Amino acid sequence: MISNTNRTRQKISMGRIISVTLLVLLGFLFIFPFIWMLASALKPTEEILNSSNSLFGSRFAWENFVSVFTAVPFLQIIINTFFVAGIGSLIACVVSVLSAYAFSRIEFRGRAQLFAVYLATLVLPMEVLVVPLYIGANSLGVVDTYAAIIMPFAFGAFGTFMLRQFILSLPRDYEEAARIDGAGQLRILISIILPLLRGPLSIVAAFAFIDYWNNFLWPLIVINSAEKATIPLGLQMFSGERGTDWGALMAASTVSVLASLIIVLAMQKQLSKGINMGAFGGR
Repeated sequence: MISNTNRTRQKISMGRIISVTLLVLLGFLFIFPFIWMLASALKPTEEILNSSNSLFGSRFAWENFVSVFTAVPFLQIIINTFFVAGIGSLIACVVSVLSAYAFSRIEFRGRAQLFAVYLATLVLPMEVLVVPLYIGANSLGVVDTYAAIIMPFAFGAFGTFMLRQFILSLPRDYEEAARIDGAGQLRILISIILPLLRGPLSIVAAFAFIDYWNNFLWPLIVINSAEKATIPLGLQMFSGERGTDWGALMAASTVSVLASLIIVLAMQKQLSKGINMGAFGGR
């Protein structure tokens, strides 16, 4: 009996060792590109594409990080990206809350059909949308403005779908009590529904922020001046007719990754709380 217990414990210990080893290896595979990027940012430019493939260069080339902010207006580009991503995610949250409440709590003719059409926009690739979006932006005279970057993607269906699923899982008792007391739809949404949406709403904000932060194709088409460029466009500025400044490009990529990493770490509690609350649930 004792020997069987010891064998079971040994199997459990061996299983844990194997699991931890696999997780460490998997984590290293994910983090290695970032290590290589940081190491390349600290190499002299002429050694980055050297055939020796050494992780470290002959010296630490700190001048790569200096040239990030002197060769192009990269500080202004970072500020632009934070502004676009912040305002865009805020508008996306407001639109998602209002539309999700309408599709989950307000009865009107054709609601299911309209919601199906709304969801169908998720399958449209970006390449299909850029031409009509640019024609619309040009007709409104907002080309090369922040509004042209922010507005087209602040009305996506992803956040609406997530929040609608969560609202459908909420009981209607408090809403019915508030309605008996004379509260209207807007008061019910603000006072009862919205406080319960903090968790899933933080997820919507995080995804919207990341989408705006990483968006490249649409800003490339609609933005013409370097003063309004975002980080993906700023990284492109290190490549020109005379080649690519790989040292500065790797340093700029490191700076942009660190900036986005700070945002993710700052929202870590809200994201985990939203997932634990069942933001992906509903019916």
